[in-house]
Amino acid sequence: MEQSSSCFESELDFCPECGTVLPLPGLQDKVACRCCSFFIDVQEFEKRIIDTSVTFNRTDSTNLEVDGGKAVKGPLIDRKCPQCGQEGMTYHTRQMRSADEGQTVFYTCIHCKFQEKEDS
Repeated sequence: MEQSSSCFESELDFCPECGTVLPLPGLQDKVACRCCSFFIDVQEFEKRIIDTSVTFNRTDSTNLEVDGGKAVKGPLIDRKCPQCGQEGMTYHTRQMRSADEGQTVFYTCIHCKFQEKEDS
């Protein structure tokens, strides 16, 4: 069985022929694509360095100070307040029921502080 060659260049994580994510190298000598006939020698993966990073939202960017000085926490969304009719509400979620049921979403108006909840 000879190594396949491709006319495209890609990262080792992806098949250069069809773009499918390649499976992780195992005990076999080759890593074969599950969708097409392409395969690559497992030695191509040796001494490979993988860099990853995670960027979180800044917590201070979701704290809004509204009229009256009271801070309202949560992401700001375009949702019309049913009480005052203004656009702009923040929300947060909680698991109020058993784990196999949806979360409850709590909305707070940034203008009049009206709160409502929505069960998913």
